[in-house]
Amino acid sequence: MNEGSDRDNVIRVGFGADGKLTRTSTPEPAPAPAPSQPTPTSDPTAGLYTVTEVARLFGYTPSRLRYWHRSGLLEPSARVGGRNYYTFQDLIGVRAAKGLLEQGVPLQQVRRTVESLRNTLPKTMQPLSEVRVLADGRTVLVQDDVGTYEPTTGQAVLDFTIDGLESDVVRMLRAEGDDRSRAYEYYLEGCRLDEQAGTFEQAEEAYQKALSLDPTLSNALTNLGNLNYRRDRLEEAEHFYRLALECDPEQPEALYNLGFLHFERDEVEPAISLFQQALRSDASFADAHFNLAMALEERGDRKAARSHWQHYLALEPTGSWADIAQKHIDEDPRP
Repeated sequence: MNEGSDRDNVIRVGFGADGKLTRTSTPEPAPAPAPSQPTPTSDPTAGLYTVTEVARLFGYTPSRLRYWHRSGLLEPSARVGGRNYYTFQDLIGVRAAKGLLEQGVPLQQVRRTVESLRNTLPKTMQPLSEVRVLADGRTVLVQDDVGTYEPTTGQAVLDFTIDGLESDVVRMLRAEGDDRSRAYEYYLEGCRLDEQAGTFEQAEEAYQKALSLDPTLSNALTNLGNLNYRRDRLEEAEHFYRLALECDPEQPEALYNLGFLHFERDEVEPAISLFQQALRSDASFADAHFNLAMALEERGDRKAARSHWQHYLALEPTGSWADIAQKHIDEDPRP
């Protein structure tokens, strides 16, 4: 980023020490960096996981998990910095849903089973090594060293222990020596370094190392696009966003950032389309609602914009951007 450039006058999106989304400077829209992923802990059950990680763990595509989220089958339950993450309890739900679907259990029964499981697990999360899950697609039986919860009847088609899933998380996402795991560590290093201009080069190097080990790591590509954007290299930024979308066509951050680049060039229609695609991928992406509303206002479609101002306020009810959204609603009081 050039010192004193116009890019110093747009909103930055980042993560403060408290893990909350922070915005500074004037209230103009700017591409939101892909959220920094939580640093792995020694206890995988205490971690937070992105859709990319969970998809890799269970052998799914990220779009499959996003479909599950949109359809109400299973959604990530943690929200940090305005974005959604899966908890270890959510991983148990994904494991159960996958097993039941592979057994041919109807989707509606799987949904009921997962809901029952998620309601039951808070009672039984410790000690995890003693927890066992059985299900027949209608009800769930969870056993631990204390007792049994939600007794089930019928032939069980699902039977797994939680400590087995914990081992899978360690092996698939955290184990040393695996190329993808080392790529993830380089990616985390890039996230730690890309907050300050003085370490942009080191961040770029870390992302490139990650991609040399795992070329499909779309978040690293998106963050390389962000680094180029901050340096006022807009063509390079667009290149990396498009590469990210080749790896993951539904990645909301890349769709959003690419849409903003169009918006900056006064290409309102493609910007609107990309913001809409980002929201189809993640309806809880607050910044996408905000910038889509701005683009719709630019097009003169205040009625459509109003809906997205309201969605933004529902997700982010306080702060300077919330004040702007509320002002737009107040200026157009139609229901």
